[in-house]
Amino acid sequence: MQKNRNPMARVTNPFIVTGKIEPEYFCDRVTESARVVKSITNGNNLVIISPRRMGKTGLIQFCYDKPEIAQTYYTFFIDILHTSSLREFTYLLGREIYETLLPRSRKMVNLFIQTIRSISGKFGFDPVSGLPTFNVELGDIERPEYTLDEIFQYLARADKPCIVAIDEFQQIAKYPEKNIEAQLRTHIQKLRNCHFIFAGSERHMMQEMFVSAARPFYHSADMLELKAIVPEVYIPFIVGHFEKRNRRIASGDVERVYNLFKGHTYYIQKTFNEAFADTPEGKACSLDTLRTAVNGMIASNDTIFREILSNMPEKQKELLYAIAKDGEAEHITSSEFIRRHGLISASSVQSAMKKLLEKDIITEINKLFSVTDKLFSMWINKLYGNKDYWL
Repeated sequence: MQKNRNPMARVTNPFIVTGKIEPEYFCDRVTESARVVKSITNGNNLVIISPRRMGKTGLIQFCYDKPEIAQTYYTFFIDILHTSSLREFTYLLGREIYETLLPRSRKMVNLFIQTIRSISGKFGFDPVSGLPTFNVELGDIERPEYTLDEIFQYLARADKPCIVAIDEFQQIAKYPEKNIEAQLRTHIQKLRNCHFIFAGSERHMMQEMFVSAARPFYHSADMLELKAIVPEVYIPFIVGHFEKRNRRIASGDVERVYNLFKGHTYYIQKTFNEAFADTPEGKACSLDTLRTAVNGMIASNDTIFREILSNMPEKQKELLYAIAKDGEAEHITSSEFIRRHGLISASSVQSAMKKLLEKDIITEINKLFSVTDKLFSMWINKLYGNKDYWL
């Protein structure tokens, strides 16, 4: 006799936006993941460049779970976007290594404490498990360059090869300490059993760091530019997950959302995460449901976006609004663009453009300028009465 289905059973939302993504819910990236695995397992370091929230972190974690990496390597991941000094970088790296190894290798944990002598006196012990605890405070790292040297010595002595992924790697170029890039490059090139993934979202800075002959990391790693998942793959992926859970959605409506966000992974996932949650089983997801999801995202980011504008000089705002209105702008120093958007002069546009690029608020690809955060661009257009910001 067949059991009745539990009407209260929770249906897993297939559009994951936080945390680990199981292979079933991971869309495509077949070529990219193969490239990451091949590069690392063949002894190379790798640079991954893509806009923020395009899926860099998910791709790296997905590759970490592949058998050829999971069974052979110790894997570490740190996001340094919020850091502003070598001390913070060193603290994050040390904590990630320790906490990753704690459940996996008692031998390596003991070696960590023995090697990182500059802070080993700060470790405590859990009275129940008897294991040492990483209760080091940021201020306990008195000489970060010395502690960092110890961390690299430790990695060199690991009993398995290691992979260290550093997300938003361009942040190190903003630290006040001098020669950080040269210090890290010197440490990294000495390691034979440790390979690095340098991921970054500020395209011009990452390219400068790894392509300029004047920089320490020049030609030290393979390059992978992570682009949008093509609609021919992404649209059927979304439609299929609705259908698997007895819901419907028109592929044309999915395509509208895809085009709206220019294939930007996070915002597409977030839109369909919300829309799926608001679509009852057996029903179709309507265009109004999608509009509600997108408008909800815009509203929830209102305070953040206003804060960004509040710290921006007027000339930069004016150029930002002009680029947002055009969607993709070209020849922004031309008299036609300046006249059409009521800007002051080519020189003021040039100055504002440089600052906006440095802050990663706008992006330039193939001489086309756009607002880096597509939701921010939509918010600006909504705020200033451009009704074409949405479907």
